[in-house]
Amino acid sequence: MSSLVPISLAALSIVLCFRLVKIGSREPGLPPGPPTVPLLGNLHIFPTEFAHFRFTEWARKYGGVYSLKIGPGTAVVLTDPTAVKVLMDQRSGNTVDRPAMHVADRVAGGLNMVLARYTENWRTLRRAAHTILTPQESRKHLPIQQAEATQVLHDILSQPEGFYTHIRRYSSSVILSVLYGKRAPRYETPETTAFFEAQHEWERVLELGATPPIDLIPLLKYVPVRWAKWKRDCARTRKLQRDLYFGLLNETRERLGRGEENGCYMEEILKSQEELGMDLEITGYLGGVLIEAGSDTTSSFLQTLVLALTAYPEAQKKAQEEIDRVVGSHRMPTLDDLDELRYIRALILETHRFRPVAPMLVPHATLTAEEYKGYIIPKGATIFVNVYGIFHDSDLFDDPENFIPERFLLTENGTRPGVDGSDLRHNLPFGVGRRLCPGIHLAQNSININTMNLIWAFQFSPDTDASGNPIPLDTSAYQRGILTAPEPFRCTIKPRSKERADIIEQEFFEATDTFKKFEYGLSAEDREFVAKSRAQE
Repeated sequence: MSSLVPISLAALSIVLCFRLVKIGSREPGLPPGPPTVPLLGNLHIFPTEFAHFRFTEWARKYGGVYSLKIGPGTAVVLTDPTAVKVLMDQRSGNTVDRPAMHVADRVAGGLNMVLARYTENWRTLRRAAHTILTPQESRKHLPIQQAEATQVLHDILSQPEGFYTHIRRYSSSVILSVLYGKRAPRYETPETTAFFEAQHEWERVLELGATPPIDLIPLLKYVPVRWAKWKRDCARTRKLQRDLYFGLLNETRERLGRGEENGCYMEEILKSQEELGMDLEITGYLGGVLIEAGSDTTSSFLQTLVLALTAYPEAQKKAQEEIDRVVGSHRMPTLDDLDELRYIRALILETHRFRPVAPMLVPHATLTAEEYKGYIIPKGATIFVNVYGIFHDSDLFDDPENFIPERFLLTENGTRPGVDGSDLRHNLPFGVGRRLCPGIHLAQNSININTMNLIWAFQFSPDTDASGNPIPLDTSAYQRGILTAPEPFRCTIKPRSKERADIIEQEFFEATDTFKKFEYGLSAEDREFVAKSRAQE
């Protein structure tokens, strides 16, 4: 009898070791992928920054649909437009979920619409967002978008070296005006400063490697706060976000109570809270998350646009020639001109393709097991959509590493002639399936207005060295994160003529009445800034 004990223990040890060794292995039926190691799977080679580059390398080796093992978990990477269309759009009902993100939930309580799981709260947030962000509703906010765009031109005219922050001010001011009816006339406006601080902390705690692998080892969530700096970082981020979100919401409620409405989105939400089934907590996070999504995406696109215009002068010249032919020099362009600006529409699409703002999108997850071309994608698997890899696939696009707007004049989706690009879609950078960005119409209006304005108004060129030679720009120098933007860069920006400069100043002056509708509750510094800028007009 006693001899059976060690035998049993040995057998049990063998079984346990076998099971441990199997952790991290690629199960039968999964798509192919890089070789795994016991326990870790592919975790030891998982990229911690600029993941889209490594994911694209693996796609060229393992195919447009491949898998990674993250410890016991499974991730599937899609770098094939047909797979994206089938799995993420046509079967969106099953791929709508998000993977577990304990850090995001700790900060936002599961109410960040972009990162939240597929819950009733998410569905409530989504319904509310779609109520206020329709194409028709978005057009109501064109006056403030156009007015703010004239300030971008005015600011660049006055201080061209500050174009990077002028663009960031624009994007935050537009979204604050549209959502809360309160603009940001300066980059240093308190709400803008608070947003950028909160966003910086938010991106920092979400960054790969910034926190322990809590989603893989759930026991880590029980480590006491005094030994867990990541918990203190989450608490600080949560406070920054809530101070901003609910401060703005309370201002809007108070303004409504005084009868000082200006048609902003959150006024409509506050009036319809009961009908939408939203309490104050959900309402606060709806507005806050829309600030995040609406500000960074627009500014990142426009910064990339300036980089591309500067680095590719031939594309800039063709765009200027087209806008001069259609619009002329005696007035600024309007959205009504866009239909006739075929090259500029192609240039906008090429900017999205060349450097997509969200090169990997936010990862999705499956609600139940999914089958695709004989492969099994397990329930709860994480799905990455590699937008960058799709848009830089040389089988689809000629010379994908270069900025060539003409590709979208040759074929509808910019693909090589003779290649079937029908499964691609122009708005892929805005998301997939039921997670498509609800603010897409508002964002596209901002992108279109500012692209036309910048091309009409200014000449962009590289800075020169002491000998007068152009200093080359690094078009691959980008900031890391879920959303990417060019590293701050320098260029020379000059008005294309005195006539255009005068029109810019006149348009900025004429925007005063529109601005005033969104200048409730400005700080003393903002009021002084506004008064001085209008006195100079």
